[in-house]
Amino acid sequence: MKKFALTLALCAAFSSFAQVVNVSGIEQVALPDGVPTQVAGISPAGDYLLLSHDNNQGLTKLDLATGQSTVITEAPGAGYNARISNDGNTIVYRQTSQNSKHLRQVEVTRHNVTTGANEQLVRPSRDLKALQLAGVDKSNRVYTTQNFQLMVSVAGKTSQLTPLGADKRYLWASLSPNGQKVLFFVGGDAAYVCNLDGSGLQKLGMLHAAKWLNDNIVVGMNDKDNGEVYTSSEIVAVNLQGQRQVLTGGDVIAMYPHPASDKIAFSTPTGEAYIINLTK
Repeated sequence: MKKFALTLALCAAFSSFAQVVNVSGIEQVALPDGVPTQVAGISPAGDYLLLSHDNNQGLTKLDLATGQSTVITEAPGAGYNARISNDGNTIVYRQTSQNSKHLRQVEVTRHNVTTGANEQLVRPSRDLKALQLAGVDKSNRVYTTQNFQLMVSVAGKTSQLTPLGADKRYLWASLSPNGQKVLFFVGGDAAYVCNLDGSGLQKLGMLHAAKWLNDNIVVGMNDKDNGEVYTSSEIVAVNLQGQRQVLTGGDVIAMYPHPASDKIAFSTPTGEAYIINLTK
């Protein structure tokens, strides 16, 4: 599969406040005809992308070396928070449906990348709170509820975390790879990091849909709109020391980053997919 390097105003990676990561280049992924165009994930090894439709319907695996695409599911909601195991061999996704009372319910399915087999892990339920890969993730986990509450589970005990007060709307919560830090966004405010007990609160600034690159660095987007369409968006890396680096330029609307160990995949509202390549 051919990919072509773009300049994409790479000077932005060097002209911002600090160098948090080393960017070696940005490539546009040549998407085959007929595949979804929203990036829903990238494997830890960086050898394949997960693609979904704009409404998070379906999941398609795209091999970045061969360009071969494989439809995993067409289920509604499958692209939302799909998870990939550390070895890249397992994909866990959810799918939404309505029960006989027209109430939303969610089930969870595990996909074996090698065999292509799907296995239902959780039957349709109204009570699903978080998506976790058993045997891969830490025993600690964090999630937000439909009422925008921030919840943390430690050693099997779940409690509500309110580092900025119980009246706030908590979004995009995730746990650091070592299981020690909580990343979240407060509606109308900014992204934050804290310890599992809510102590050690750090403000990271405006950073939507942020995800952990490693235990010290998170990446997210700084997007703007006019009430109808996005007018700009850039991918930003921030470390826990407070340094901030813009990774993309103004010639592309870069949204919803998905980091791997040395890559960050993102998509655009016009149906393009890109990969930021990082070096040590």
